[in-house]
Amino acid sequence: MKKTNHKCPISSTIDILSDFWTMHIVYNLQDSSKRFCDLEKSLEGISTRTLTLKLKKLQEEKMLNKNSNGSYELTDKGHGLKTVIDAMKQYGKKYLI
Repeated sequence: MKKTNHKCPISSTIDILSDFWTMHIVYNLQDSSKRFCDLEKSLEGISTRTLTLKLKKLQEEKMLNKNSNGSYELTDKGHGLKTVIDAMKQYGKKYLI
């Protein structure tokens, strides 16, 4: 997730969300916190290394926190993506499925 133009909100958002697994991880954490092993099970096809790197990057971006019990949960910034995820879901249902 390379940062480009910080003055453009669209570019900044794309930099964070353009990776395939990022939105999947955020979607999986929308309703509750989850431990690493639970995320790994729910994200079919993701490698342990990739999940580790994505979770670290999302923490750096302040999108999620790791709790003292080892579970991950979205921050307010991460929860702010709910409207984006809902819009993607509606678009997919209307035009892609």
